Amino acid sequence: MTDKLVLIVDDENEVAELVEKYLKRDGYRVVKAASGAEAIQKVEQHRPDLVLLDMAMPGMDGLEVMRQLRNQARYQAPILLMSCNGDDSAVIRGLSSGADDYITKPFSPEQLVARVKAHLRRSDILGRIKEAPETMTLGRLKIDFLHRTVWVDGSPVPLSTKEYDILYHMIRMRGRALSLEELYRLTWGFDSNGDTRTLLVHISNIRKKLEPDPDNPCFIVTVRGFGYKISGFDIQASG
Repeated sequence: MTDKLVLIVDDENEVAELVEKYLKRDGYRVVKAASGAEAIQKVEQHRPDLVLLDMAMPGMDGLEVMRQLRNQARYQAPILLMSCNGDDSAVIRGLSSGADDYITKPFSPEQLVARVKAHLRRSDILGRIKEAPETMTLGRLKIDFLHRTVWVDGSPVPLSTKEYDILYHMIRMRGRALSLEELYRLTWGFDSNGDTRTLLVHISNIRKKLEPDPDNPCFIVTVRGFGYKISGFDIQASG
């Protein structure tokens, strides 16, 4: 039995009830919302450990809900977008707006529950980590591992939960290249099954926020045909 609370946001009642059934079978507590406005209200009221959010809803869609939840770091728990649109452009829009993962409908309920478990497990692990050192400086970049914050040239840079997690794992394993599959598994806690689009979008977003020239990155460097590595900075640790 788990005390974790999941908020399901979907205007299709049949979908919400099916997902609720499978989550409760695995011991999760569940609350539901049928609109964007109700979702924001339920988050403020219940502070769920994870949100399953339908992307296409009448009125306030999932992207706007997520932007409002992520605004000023009001809500940093995992958000998994659900959508009938699996096009790359839709995935990019969703992840760039602050989603941790993107799940295309129709999906297997068992697969969805497995992803929920993995995201909650990763949140627990990262939440318990007490880093040593507490801070690290990499050229223009400073990372405070204790508070999960990042600065560039002394100015704070807002990273999403998954963007920070990816950066954390790359820095933790600096000195060697990480394959796409290895970095995906470290960050999400399960295999990508060959679909690394989510990771690639997050890497692109991190580069836009941290690199002087995102089109010619010097910090997160591509290892062609393999993956990525941290490069180009002398690392100083403190704390």
